[in-house]
Amino acid sequence: MPNLPGPTELIIILLIVMLVFGGAKLPKLARSLGEAKTEFEKSSRKDAKSESVKELPKSDADDKVTLSKAELDALLAERELKAKRD
Repeated sequence: MPNLPGPTELIIILLIVMLVFGGAKLPKLARSLGEAKTEFEKSSRKDAKSESVKELPKSDADDKVTLSKAELDALLAERELKAKRD
């Protein structure tokens, strides 16, 4: 288990941060750190999703797939909805 700083060390770190950045810039700094954390977690989830998708083994059968126009339109609409949700 990592050795975490105690309350005294945290107060000293906070005072140094306030001296360096100033009190007015702290909310903006905290907001940008929160956004960066959220973006990192979102990216991590996408990477985990893509790694979980496995390649299907190639078969000796012909790889041609035929779709009707209606099936193709439905597939494209589904992909667009999925892209908007992510």
